[in-house]
Amino acid sequence: MLNVVVLNGGRGAATLIPALLDVPGVRLTSIVNAYDDGKSTGEIRRFFGMLGPSDLRKVQALMLRHDEAFAATRTLFDHRFAMDTSNETALAMLARFRDGGEALNGVGPLPLRISQVLRIWTAVFLDALPLAETMMGRPFVFADCALMNCLYAGAFLAHARDMEATVSAVDRLFRLRGVVLPNSCDNRWLAAEREDGVILTSEADIVELRSNDRIARLFLLERPVDTDALGRLEPDDRARFLAQRHTPVRLSAGARLAIDQADAIIYSAGTQHSSLYPTYMSRGLAAGIAANAGALKVFVTNIGADYETPRYRTSDFVGGALRFLRLGEERRIVTEDLIHIALINSSRIKPDETYVDDDAENFTDLPVERVVADLESRTAPGKHDGDAIVRLILAQLERHDEARPNAWH
Repeated sequence: MLNVVVLNGGRGAATLIPALLDVPGVRLTSIVNAYDDGKSTGEIRRFFGMLGPSDLRKVQALMLRHDEAFAATRTLFDHRFAMDTSNETALAMLARFRDGGEALNGVGPLPLRISQVLRIWTAVFLDALPLAETMMGRPFVFADCALMNCLYAGAFLAHARDMEATVSAVDRLFRLRGVVLPNSCDNRWLAAEREDGVILTSEADIVELRSNDRIARLFLLERPVDTDALGRLEPDDRARFLAQRHTPVRLSAGARLAIDQADAIIYSAGTQHSSLYPTYMSRGLAAGIAANAGALKVFVTNIGADYETPRYRTSDFVGGALRFLRLGEERRIVTEDLIHIALINSSRIKPDETYVDDDAENFTDLPVERVVADLESRTAPGKHDGDAIVRLILAQLERHDEARPNAWH
């Protein structure tokens, strides 16, 4: 059995994870942070005081079993209430399902053992919602809300507000082909400062960034930023205030164990500041990776540029990861203990794609082996070919095993 850990966001490993799951003998664990606060996830977080389930849910959807119930379970994980859904309509639909209705609207019949548990979580959600609405002073907004997020909220309350236990319960219920773990169970809200001094007060703002200015700092906060109150501070004081409120998180027990037992640790491509760097900042993550001297550690650089990382070149992705990994530790950890190999795409087959440039010259001071290859999908140009990445990783693992008597560094 080969234990593989992937550090990824919600969709950043959408080609890599299915490819890994298809390899016989691979036991796959995905570690994801849950700081998403946009749209329905932000609504769920504010009403129920929990981490955001959406990125966890998206990765779990990639791990659903391809059995006779797959069409229904995949629809359940993807289903959203329509934009014009009223509070009354959504509540009536959920109540019918709770009371024994055959199916949730828009979702085909589910296996009885799954429906029974989902009815319990639905009942818990419906019981808690009126109290949450009273405390919030407004009704919950179901428009464009992911149905599974509501069920996640019910599961969270049913499991004593333990996010790791909640995610594991979903895993067991759907008998997923892999394991998804939150990087931490500490509830935090994400904010950032750009290099030009502009403050981004939420994860959603970071995702929607439209600027050539890079992000300079990330902050993990115990409560959402009050933008009106923050606006009362002088511009130069706003980042200082957020820095004073920055509260690091502890790596979850499950994530710590998975890292310790891994034969390969893969840093997936994806959006860096909103999806990946907050995970890297977890206290104990870098130390755990460094302590696992036997694991192969592979970094997958992005193919295309995005709004979060304007003008990033391949060395910037590796350097950024190292910077945020070290933020979670009190001692400096050498690069050789964190990343062995960087996989870099060489192809450019989509004319209108903004590709990440490879700056080989800037790897001179990075003791990381570069593997440059065609990693681009032919069916979805601009995205990674998961099978190509997995073939490279397996080849590197074989070489790594042969060289294991001699240290990588």
